[in-house]
Amino acid sequence: MRIPDVIFTYYDWSKKTFIKSCTAEFFADKRVVVFSVPGAFTPICSNFQLPAYERMYPELLENNIDEVYCISVNDGFVMDAWRETLGIASVKMIPDGNGDFTRSMGMQVEKSNLGFGYRSWRYAMVVDRGNIEQLFEEEGQVSNADTDPYTVSSPETVLQYLQSTTHNGGNSDE
Repeated sequence: MRIPDVIFTYYDWSKKTFIKSCTAEFFADKRVVVFSVPGAFTPICSNFQLPAYERMYPELLENNIDEVYCISVNDGFVMDAWRETLGIASVKMIPDGNGDFTRSMGMQVEKSNLGFGYRSWRYAMVVDRGNIEQLFEEEGQVSNADTDPYTVSSPETVLQYLQSTTHNGGNSDE
């Protein structure tokens, strides 16, 4: 399955302007790990998931991965402030401010019961040149649920998958 073709918008501080980048700019000609979180500055995302991916970034790259991306239904300003606050230097942040990517992935959930509005369900995936090679989706995707599981979308699970594959380059037809 191909990843959705959407436009991501973020602010480039050095150019003092908004930048629009299409999906292909992030995913073409690369094998990447992507993980999506319900929101920046939330407890599990800030205390566990993002720091764990940052810590395990070198190990992921050692297993035929070109880049690691974090996607959240937050604007670019929030994603940048979150990155800076946590001291994230390696994982690249992708703001999905309008939730276009999240909706297209079928991962949008409503969290109005918690005052969050529409967010992403927690998942991770390995994407090889725009094709989803492996998806690690947390169980129980239900809108307005009080649960927020964090098990199969962990970097440890993704790394275990990467280490168990014997190919070099994902599921490509080379």
